[in-house]
Order: sequence, then C-alpha cells, then structure tokens
Amino acid sequence: MDKKAYLDRIDRVNALGPYRPDWDSLASHPVPSWYREKRLGIFLHWGPFSVPAYHDWYARNMYIKDSPEYKWHLEHYGKHKDFGYKDFIPSFTMKNYDPAEWVRLFREAGADYIVPVAEHHDGFQNYRSELSHWNAVEMGPKRDIMGDLLYEADCAGMTLGASSHRVEHWWFLSHGREFDSDVNTELKPGDFYWPAKKEADNVHDLFSQPAPDEEFLTDWLLRCCEIVDRYHPRIMYFDWWIQHSAVKPYLMRFAAYYFNRAEAWGGCVINYKHDAFPWGIGVPDIERGQFSEAKPFLWQSDTSVMRNSWCYSKAGVYKTPREIIWDLIDVVSKNGRLLLNFGPAHDGTFTPEDLNILRTMKDWMKDNDEAIHFSGLWRIAQEGPTRIEEGQFSDGKARDYTSKDIRFTCRGSSIYAMVMKCPADGLIHIESLREADASKLPLWHGIVRDVNILGLESPVKWTRDDKALHVDLGDWRTDLPLTVKITSC
Repeated sequence: MDKKAYLDRIDRVNALGPYRPDWDSLASHPVPSWYREKRLGIFLHWGPFSVPAYHDWYARNMYIKDSPEYKWHLEHYGKHKDFGYKDFIPSFTMKNYDPAEWVRLFREAGADYIVPVAEHHDGFQNYRSELSHWNAVEMGPKRDIMGDLLYEADCAGMTLGASSHRVEHWWFLSHGREFDSDVNTELKPGDFYWPAKKEADNVHDLFSQPAPDEEFLTDWLLRCCEIVDRYHPRIMYFDWWIQHSAVKPYLMRFAAYYFNRAEAWGGCVINYKHDAFPWGIGVPDIERGQFSEAKPFLWQSDTSVMRNSWCYSKAGVYKTPREIIWDLIDVVSKNGRLLLNFGPAHDGTFTPEDLNILRTMKDWMKDNDEAIHFSGLWRIAQEGPTRIEEGQFSDGKARDYTSKDIRFTCRGSSIYAMVMKCPADGLIHIESLREADASKLPLWHGIVRDVNILGLESPVKWTRDDKALHVDLGDWRTDLPLTVKITSC
C-alpha cells in the first residue's frame, strides 16, 4: 500500500466535507433513523487465541512471567522462544467455517446486525489487508473470514458492522520483551508483534507513558479506514483505550472520514466506551453492564454468552439462555441495544452451549419478537423488586428475577409487559396498569380493550382494579419470560 497516497485521500475526503476532523463538526452527525430500529446484534471474538482456548487476552498474559497463562503455556507448548503466540496461527484453520449457516442461526435468533472482530489486541487481522501480511487471507484460514461473513449477512438483510481493538496492540505484547521470547527481537511496522512498547503502570491514565507515537497511530488510522473502504460497515465498534489523549486527533480524523464516506450508504454509527468521544457523537457502549433506568438517548450493552471469556474457551462458564433473554428484555426496555458475543472454536464451529442459546432465542423470538423489534419506550420502563446494578462488568454473577419483575415496551395501541419469570400460581399482577384515580394523576389512564399472551392461542382471563391489571394464565406455564400484550385505545 502507498501509505502517503492513502493519507492524502483521507485528507481530501475530509476537506470536501460535510464533516471535518474536529469535534464541533462531528457533533452535527446524526444517528441514522435505521439504527433506532436495531435491538439485537451478534459480536464475534475469533483469532489465533481461539487455539489455546484459554481466553482472549492469552497473547498478552502468556508473556507475563509466573502468570497462570505463562505456566500453562510452558506446560503445553514449551519455551516461549521456541513456540510463541505467532505459532498458533497455522492451527487457526476455520476448516469447518460455514458463514451462511452462521448467519442463518443469528437471524433465526432475532439478530439484525453483526459486528465481527476485525482485529483484536493481538494484531492478527481477520480480513484481507494491504498493510500487513499477518492476516487471515495470507495465513491461518487462508480466506477472508470477516468478508465472507459480511457478504452472507448482507444477503440476509443484516446490518453490517466491524470492530477494531487494534490500539491496545501498542503495549499488548510488551511483556515478551522482558525475557528470552520470540517477541524480544527487532520489530518494524507490518510485523505481527510490532511495536510491543512498554505497558504503562496504569493504562487507564489518559496521559500514560509511553504514549502511542505518530507512526503507530498513523498505521492505526490506515487500518481503520481500510476496513471502512473495503467492507462498508454501517456500524464501527471501538474497544477501550482509544480514549487515550494521544489518540484523540486520529479519532477525529477517522470519524470525519467514516462519516463522509458513509453519506453515500445511508449513514453510519460509531460505538465507543469510556467517553472516548464527546457526548452526542456516536452511541455509548457499556461492557458487560447496563443502565439501571431508562435513558432518553440510544445506548448499547455488549456482553458475552460466557462469564469468563470473550473467545472460545475450554473452561468457558456459560450463562443460561434465560439469563441472556433477561438481559435483552431489560436493555431494550431502557432504550438500549444488546450486542451479544459468541466465541467460535478455531475450526469454525460453535459449542453445544452456543447452539442451545441460539436455538432457545429462536423459539422465544418466534412468539415474542413484536415486543422487542420496532417497539419503543413506554412511559414506565420497569416494575418489581429487582434492580440492575448500573455500570460495566456487573454481569459476573447470575441474576435472578421474580414473577413481580416486569419490563415494558410499546408500539401503537399495544403495550408489552414482559414478565421476567412465570408465576408458579399462574397469576400476574401488573401494578403499573392499575385503574387510575383521576384525582391522583399522572398515572396511565388509558382504556384496556384486550389482553393476551404472545404465543398462547387461547384467550386469558383478566380483570383490572385500583391495585393492578390481573392476568390469569390458567394451566399454561413457561420456563422463559412471557409477554402480556395489552391493547388499549
């Protein structure tokens, strides 16, 4: 690649506008209307780290002396100078990879957008690239695994996305410099391990040193723009560390280029964390967490089907399908979107646990989809005793809702009351829909015309008084959340 020519092109596009590489100009970029309709996305963590199947930070931690990963690597693969992280690439074959089948599973589970990891912190590109030979087309799978997936997703009507975790590569492999390993060699741009600079004592410090330099950040910018130009993703997701002060000018330059290029495609969205962008530019994302209350702005929660890893792990601890549906319901009721991560194995297959989650979601969505997609905020988002702990990394422990926990959405004349757990006695009491005393407004004061359960063909008995809207399920029960559809006027 002629890097100077590509940089000149980026600057020409930004000079012509309408978006310039400064925050004030970028703040005028709207969130496209189509994004408001999205509710469930699929995230995919895949790469050479899928081979040792430990976790997605294996590339870093295997080089930290005396860490569990370091000791495990010595035991299973030998000395780091003889078998380093790069030596996992030939085993990352994806030989059973069927992108059309993947997309079928995702669509049936109710997903409407897809965000595969284009490049993780380890520096291996899962797509065709002219910037480095260390990519999936030239090594490992010997095919454009991201491009093939996005093609199938596009054919199926899914919205295309991609994620970059590249910026952490500045320091991600630096611990391999501290002893006799395959990282501790002369490195130059384009090399897999380059630059492997020293990891700061506190990488969360916005001004930590050593800060990424111009050469690395220019390479980062070109990689991001290459993804945009080659694959036309409508959603670009960035992992953390782009909030570092040194990255800010390059973020502005990228965002302007992306916004300008995407004007011809109907617009685009950037997902970000840790206030990397000023408020109102893009859509904020909460990693493994949610908001406790409904928000007037669009937001996203990203989480994994596993508690202890983002990638395929032999020791993966899986959430139950019901927990994941709970997360989806809670997020959507509060104006969010759920980006749900799966970690395929190095041969391109999913685990039985992955497939069980996708199939259970398919069955649930078949009956309850209208309460999720194209629905909006109701005046009340939730009722019941269980409240979400707000903030990131709050999903480490299993949540447990009660039959009194209800989340709401609405559309037109319909209100959807999603009951998180089916009551053992079959009696549902929705207090937010009780009859209102006109002297004590504001309280929902609408007229209930009909009540039914999505997926249940037979009618249900219901009454309404000043305590609640009471719904009798009769003998019908379910192990998954259920939706009471209330038709009003």
